[in-house]
Amino acid sequence: MRSEEILQQLKKQPFLPIRLWFSDGSHVDIRHPEMAIVTRTVISVAIFDPPDSSMPERAVLCDPIHVTRLEPIPNKQAIAS
Repeated sequence: MRSEEILQQLKKQPFLPIRLWFSDGSHVDIRHPEMAIVTRTVISVAIFDPPDSSMPERAVLCDPIHVTRLEPIPNKQAIAS
């Protein structure tokens, strides 16, 4: 996937949480636009463990070419309805 496409999703207003799927079958969730930094050659995503912690545990780095799809993450309100 092109970096520009990912960046466009991160800049949408209002921001909607997204899941990035990678060519190895793994995925990362981006629940806030500041969790990710996108350049032409690298995507860096902060991983919070546990999810409600105030500081990231680590970061995942990936080449945008390995992002196979991007999908919205339903929020708790959407799941409840």
